[in-house]
Amino acid sequence: MTSQTTTAATSGTWKLGDSTVNRIGFGTMRLTQHGEAFAADAVPRDRDQAIDVLRRAVELGVNHIDTAAFYFSRLRSANELINRALAPYPDDLVITTKVGPGRDPSGRWLPHATPTQLRGQVEENLRQLGRDHLDVVNLRIVGADSIAERFGALAELREAGLIRHLGLSNVRPHHLAEAQTIAPVVCVQNMYGIGASREQQEFLHTCGEQHIAFVPFYSIAGTGRTAGAITDDSGEIHAIARAHGVSAAQIRLTWTLHQGSHVLAIPGTGDPGHLAQNVAAGLLRLSQDELTAIASLHHGAA
Repeated sequence: MTSQTTTAATSGTWKLGDSTVNRIGFGTMRLTQHGEAFAADAVPRDRDQAIDVLRRAVELGVNHIDTAAFYFSRLRSANELINRALAPYPDDLVITTKVGPGRDPSGRWLPHATPTQLRGQVEENLRQLGRDHLDVVNLRIVGADSIAERFGALAELREAGLIRHLGLSNVRPHHLAEAQTIAPVVCVQNMYGIGASREQQEFLHTCGEQHIAFVPFYSIAGTGRTAGAITDDSGEIHAIARAHGVSAAQIRLTWTLHQGSHVLAIPGTGDPGHLAQNVAAGLLRLSQDELTAIASLHHGAA
C-alpha cells in the first residue's frame, strides 16, 4: 500500500452536522509537545514542523480537525498552531473543539467549567482560532451527573450563532438522551478501541442507529492514553499488520473505521511520516477472518 498517493477521501465520508467530512481526521492533542500530552516537563515540538504537519494534513484531504483551548504546552498552543497554519480556513474544513475542562497558564488542571464559565471557554476558542463561530463544540464531562444545565448553556450559544453544532465527549448513554431533549447532538467523542467493553460497543452502535457520529479517542494509544501508542499489541494484531505490510497502529486505526460508517477517526501526530501512515490506513480493508480474530481480543465486559 503506497501512502504517497493516498488521501483521506479513501476512508469514506460522513455528514457531520451540515458538512461532509472525510472519516480520517486529525487530532491536535499531541501536536504541541513530544512525549506524554499535558506533561509539565515535556519538550515543546518544533513550531515550524507542527505547522507543516497541519498543512500537510489538509493537503492529504483531512477536513475534520479536533482541538481544544486546553491543548497547550509551555510554548505551544494547538489552536494558535491551527490558526497560523490554516487561516484563512478552507471552506470545507470542520474544526471541532471541546469545552468543560480548563487549565491555568502553568498547565494545572482547573475544576470543570460551570454553565456560566462555558461561554468564556467558547469565546477563548473563538479568539485563539480567529473565527466568529465554532463549527462543532463538544461538552466534555467527568462523572455520571446531569449535564442539562451545562449543555443548555451551550445550546443558548448555539442559538446566538457562536456555535453551529453540538456534541458530547466522555459521556454515557443517559447523557446523550438527556442532551437530545435540549438540542440536537451531531457527535459523541468517547474512548474506544480494540478491547472495548460490551457497554462501549453498544453505545457506538446506538449512535449509529441514531445517525450520530461516533469519534473514538485513544483508538491507537489504547492503554497508553496520553503517553502515546502502546507497544504490547497481541500476536494477532502483529500478524495482521505483517500480512498487509503496515504497522500495528494502522491496523488499530483501520479496525475502528470498520465498526460503522458513522465512526470518524482523529489520530494525532507531530510526525509527517506517521501522518501519512494514518491517512493511508483509510485505504486498508480487513477481511472477515481478520475482523473475527480481532473481535476475539475484546474484553467482553458485562
